[in-house]
Amino acid sequence: MSLSLRLRTFLLFFGSAAVCSVLVVLSHYFAFNRLDEGGALSSFLISGSLSAFAILAVTTRVWLLFDENVAKPIDHLAATIRTRAHAGVDALVDLHGSRFLGDLGPAIQAVTGKLSRVSAETDDMVASETARIMAEKAHLSMLLTEIPVAIILVSPNHRIMLYDGQAADVLGQVHVPRLSASVFDYFNEEELLAAQTKLSEGRSEVVAKVKGSQGKLSFELRLKKLKKVPGYMILVDGTKARIEPDAERPLIYDFDLTEQVSEREIENTPLQDLQFVVFDTETTGLMPNKDEIVQIGAVRVVRGRIVPGEMVDQLVNPGCAIPPASTKVHRITDDMVADAPDAGIAVTQFHGFARDCVMVAHNAPFDMAFLNRHARLCDLSWDHPMLDTVLLSAVLFGETEAHSLDALCARLDITIAPEHRHTALGDAQATAEALCKMLPILSSRGYRTFGEVIQQTRKHGRLLKDLN
Repeated sequence: MSLSLRLRTFLLFFGSAAVCSVLVVLSHYFAFNRLDEGGALSSFLISGSLSAFAILAVTTRVWLLFDENVAKPIDHLAATIRTRAHAGVDALVDLHGSRFLGDLGPAIQAVTGKLSRVSAETDDMVASETARIMAEKAHLSMLLTEIPVAIILVSPNHRIMLYDGQAADVLGQVHVPRLSASVFDYFNEEELLAAQTKLSEGRSEVVAKVKGSQGKLSFELRLKKLKKVPGYMILVDGTKARIEPDAERPLIYDFDLTEQVSEREIENTPLQDLQFVVFDTETTGLMPNKDEIVQIGAVRVVRGRIVPGEMVDQLVNPGCAIPPASTKVHRITDDMVADAPDAGIAVTQFHGFARDCVMVAHNAPFDMAFLNRHARLCDLSWDHPMLDTVLLSAVLFGETEAHSLDALCARLDITIAPEHRHTALGDAQATAEALCKMLPILSSRGYRTFGEVIQQTRKHGRLLKDLN
């Protein structure tokens, strides 16, 4: 016979009171039998002590039962609801774990099931409209590719808010193209500002010769005003730069960047406004003080979505033989890294890719130990803000859950292809997908700024260990 939740709760408290009463009576009885041996005071102390220990033992047992069968299942159900509601994950309700909560588990399953069906219907409509928009976007990208001019749109605070496939090749001659990066990362700041100043003085178009930021290349740029939105356009004539005509890259844009006209302290910045670089490293071993990096992988996340085409997938020559045990894990051999750059060059290039971003990794202290060691050798400073998805998982799902990358991906319905697991880019991609799904859940919990999230992660710092 199934008992109701209210009856279960009544029996728990009634049983606790009954057991405590019986134990107190037995304590008094035991003390009474020793009355002749030690006197009234001694018997009273014995009775009181035994009663106190008995009540403490019963209370502890009841608390353990309550924690295991009520508190933890409620936390688990809450995490499941938020995951389904905010991350779009069809997570299963643990009916067995919530069996002592009466009809709560089945009721939540019914509600979330209905939510999933409604969401699926909405997703179908959105997918249809998205497919139409993406087809138009692909057509636009194809048309832009036929025009021998690279196009870059820049916000009023000189951040790149759009670039086409040809512009990606132009920017790539200087550094990895990055949405929302400062345009001065690619073009000489003094020369570009001089041209932009002329544009702001009333001219509709300015032609200028501008060097690349590293001074090794020179570009002939045309700057044009944007009529209906703030900012300006940079056009690079295809005959003046080494543009690869057959390159196929998506049209990358984020017009919301026009609204970011001022810098805010990182602690007060909303999560949706942050730029993330999610990264991973593969190494010759697990000892950062003596082992070496063999691969760096990274992707960029802007406004809660992974930016296509903006990634690092770099093999690194460790300068030593890769142990067979390590090769068995990441499948990187000595032959594969023979012609790769050394760690100093690779880390320096990655440092530029991560500029102005919050760095994110799964078990970040492990990867950062390698980067910091080479930073000292290359005179770099890794002073970027950091987030660790191990700790984010603990904040959202509780410390008692598993927080390995595989466990987190399983919980968030993220699939890592076997051939990509334990590759730097594959693990970075999976971690980035997990981050994108956890960001709206964090906001739903009331943790909307970077500072609020960091404050929560600090409560779980002891979880950090090698979970890769």
